[in-house]
Amino acid sequence: MLSFVYQSLPSRVVFGAGCLEKLPEEIQRLGLAKALVLSTPEQRQSGLDLVERLGSRAAGLFDQAAMHVPIETARAAREAATSLGADCCVAVGGGSTTGLAKAIALVFDLPILAVPTTYAGSEMTPIWGLTEKGRKTTGRDPRVLPKTVFYDPSLTVTMSPMLSATSGMNSIAHCVEALYAEHANPIISMMAEDGIRTLGESLPVVVKEPGNLEARSKALYGAWLGGISLGAVGMALHHKLCHTLGGTYNLPHAETHTVVLPHATAYNAPAAPLAMARVARALASGSAAEGLYNLAASLGAPLSLAAIGMKADALDQAAEIAVENPYYNPRPVTKDGIRALLQNAFEGRKP
Repeated sequence: MLSFVYQSLPSRVVFGAGCLEKLPEEIQRLGLAKALVLSTPEQRQSGLDLVERLGSRAAGLFDQAAMHVPIETARAAREAATSLGADCCVAVGGGSTTGLAKAIALVFDLPILAVPTTYAGSEMTPIWGLTEKGRKTTGRDPRVLPKTVFYDPSLTVTMSPMLSATSGMNSIAHCVEALYAEHANPIISMMAEDGIRTLGESLPVVVKEPGNLEARSKALYGAWLGGISLGAVGMALHHKLCHTLGGTYNLPHAETHTVVLPHATAYNAPAAPLAMARVARALASGSAAEGLYNLAASLGAPLSLAAIGMKADALDQAAEIAVENPYYNPRPVTKDGIRALLQNAFEGRKP
């Protein structure tokens, strides 16, 4: 018999090409007045464009968002929000920028409006992460869940094919883990499987035809489903490994997810057969892990940790860190098992 708990998250989504035009009226609808716009240095122009679009509703721009949200950057952004008198944040970009907005909200409880330009999915979750002294800490807090998310596929067209591929694989990882997470339930599992299917079908088109807005729209929809899934039911081994590798060794976020996902999936396969069947079905593959590996390969994405900067002599330490305070996982997490998983990922072996 079925037995589960389903908790929906209070978030508003505005989806469609050109929907960003509704941002000023959304700020007004929420009863807000001064938005601090956040971006990475690379997306400074996008941030300036939003400041101009918001006019008198813009408090200013903070353009120093960085991968894995270093604590020093979070503190500087919090100071900027205070000095500029902001009563909300508008995050434009990927997970780094959304993560920075969450770091501000975690302390000052400022509402967030998110404008994703990648397939990161963090805009749909109450999960925050901060990196300090080489260790990434994560947590859940309803204060960091964005109030409104604007999914405008036209904003993703400038993503390179490689970033599109790895960002999309990151979203698939959210879906995969949601299928065997501690609080998995039938509603989220339906969303997660559809997210895997939609991304699996759209990403190859996006990579070959970066300007294809229909494919971009489908990929963004899949990313939205991935974010909902992750936010609702939580994380497991895959995300623990990626947080360890990213926070401690500063490996690129989306690429790390891309490389680790097939191997974490293979590790958990014996303990989560129903979840694996859903993944395999969504990818039209005989095996979940093999299907994920083949998809990444077909997109031209990196397939090994060595290819994205991991050093072989750091694998032992990474395994030790990964088994400290492990997340829930369907299969018991052992140092030897994780060390073997990391070796396979380092070499890029096909599961």
